[in-house]
Amino acid sequence: MHADAAAKDDLLPGFERRRFTTAGAEINAAVGGEGPPLLLLHGNPLTHVSWHQVAPALAERYTVVAPDLRGYGDSSKPEGGGDHSDYSFRAMAEDNFEVMRQLGFERFPVAGHDRGARVAFRMALDKPEAVERVAALDIVPTHHVLSHVSLGWGLESYHWFFMAQKAPFPEKLLTADLDYYIDYKLNKKGVGLSIFDQRAMAEYKRCTTPAQIHAVCEDYRATVGVDFEMDKADYGKRKLACPVLVIWGSNSHCGRHFKPIEAWSEWADDLRGFSVPTGHYPAEQRPDLILDAFQAFFAGEEPKEPAIPLFQSPREIVAYFRERRRRKAAASGQDGAAGYKG
Repeated sequence: MHADAAAKDDLLPGFERRRFTTAGAEINAAVGGEGPPLLLLHGNPLTHVSWHQVAPALAERYTVVAPDLRGYGDSSKPEGGGDHSDYSFRAMAEDNFEVMRQLGFERFPVAGHDRGARVAFRMALDKPEAVERVAALDIVPTHHVLSHVSLGWGLESYHWFFMAQKAPFPEKLLTADLDYYIDYKLNKKGVGLSIFDQRAMAEYKRCTTPAQIHAVCEDYRATVGVDFEMDKADYGKRKLACPVLVIWGSNSHCGRHFKPIEAWSEWADDLRGFSVPTGHYPAEQRPDLILDAFQAFFAGEEPKEPAIPLFQSPREIVAYFRERRRRKAAASGQDGAAGYKG
């Protein structure tokens, strides 16, 4: 067996690697377990391997389907098209509907992280009859992001607008040193790279190729173009009809610069959520907390906010209690920042 394949099998024991042909792409996916379906969608610049610390346990209850989004990992990488719509969240959503239909699933819950959560959002909005529940990790909806750009968020999330620049400008710069790029991209402030399993990190580096860099740039070009236009057309007119769970890292750009529940409430009425003491990659930094929440939520129960989190750095402690203070103050109609000395 090739070393890359062996590493992936080691990370997701018992999962079968499958290939699916959709109308617009060839989708690589890991499928494991038995029982009702559960779709897991990864983010940028990751692959389906990012679920390796929660997927095996979920597979004890569910048939878990973890694809590489089009343009990522071992899925195909279409050119993008003149308006970049081949990388819209709607196009990615259709890929995943087709994958699930080919597996015999017409209705199912979805969990997504980062870009994958944006795909899950579009899936639930476009085809509410097919999506039972949505769990979103560390994002607020795209419309809210692009309508509330701040200096702090922009400095941390520079890549949204850099990667959306006209080709091949960002591609040429990012492919100059691919190892440097992926290390820098994953090395989030106050968290570092130690949260990643070295086998997963090796997989992310293997998949960080010039073709994937171009695909990811097309993804972001679609985000600020056709995706934003779709969201503007839907804003105030449509909402997600299913139950929604939102979890964000208290030490992530999402936790620092947005109010996730407030942002999501514009799009979902059946909503619950809380922060966890992590950065942007909660399923890899604290898989125990994510697994507990997923198991409750997808079983139809209300997930519980972690009562006594285990912190890994002083920065996480400050961020966590700042967030708790803000939420309590918001509930009482006060200014959550007032008097905080952390």
